[in-house]
Amino acid sequence: MPTSRRRQKSTTVRAKLIRTTFGTLERIAPTVGGRLALRIWCTPRHARPSSAPHPGTRHSVPVRGSTVVAETRGNGPLIYLAHGWGGHRTQLAAFIDPLVQSGYQVVTFDALSHGDSAPGTLGPKRATLPEFSDALTAVVTHFGPAHSIVAHSMGATATALAVLDGLPATRLAFISPMADPLSQTHLFADFLGFGPRTHKAFLTRLEHIAGRPMSSFNIPTRTANRDLPPLLVVHDTKDTQVPHPNGEALTAAWPNATLITTTGLGHHRILTNAEVLHEVTSFVIAEKAFAHPSNT
Repeated sequence: MPTSRRRQKSTTVRAKLIRTTFGTLERIAPTVGGRLALRIWCTPRHARPSSAPHPGTRHSVPVRGSTVVAETRGNGPLIYLAHGWGGHRTQLAAFIDPLVQSGYQVVTFDALSHGDSAPGTLGPKRATLPEFSDALTAVVTHFGPAHSIVAHSMGATATALAVLDGLPATRLAFISPMADPLSQTHLFADFLGFGPRTHKAFLTRLEHIAGRPMSSFNIPTRTANRDLPPLLVVHDTKDTQVPHPNGEALTAAWPNATLITTTGLGHHRILTNAEVLHEVTSFVIAEKAFAHPSNT
């Protein structure tokens, strides 16, 4: 049997075993199922970091009693690039040269338990959304106020949370953002095959670890009557990891937001598409300043 077919068969068997396990736990031990679901939820499937030399200046930034690795390139107003779940700081590398050449200093960083950064509170290769948000806030505090922040996927959600919690920024660009993690937990439950009892136990433990209710992660509902920076959202209709309606919901709720829709770029190729690079870069380097939000 070819290696690819063996791998596919192994994956199918493993998926069936996981669903069977969660189905059983749903009936007899939903609390145990909730703990197992939490472990899987907080363990991202890590992308392989680029092996190419990194031309930036490397820095260590303290956050949550741990350390994140950051890199800086160029000089001028600061633009931060925030990767997504399971990503690393080189995933948005295509944006660096255009921004540096436009007269900006670019800061990239690895979230806790990602890339070259140290583990988060849950240990190696495990992370939480609040840690993403805290890492961004710590990096901005370390290097200086953000002219703009460009963020992908979960990094966009973390950026939105940080801004809603008080982090100032002049402009924001979100690529493939997740609008409401709670909705993703239902898709997660469907994928793993657990029901409402396990889902409730899972959310209870997730809220305990996060230290805040799941409702606080719903970005659209938190934007009402807020003074927020202009936002550009770019989302692909063929994105299977974070579906396009997330981008639509976030754009509809966020004051002064614009949505650019692509088709056929998916969740990752959208980060290197020439038209997307042009639109995002043009937006975030716009010279018209926006007063830092009061977030009151």
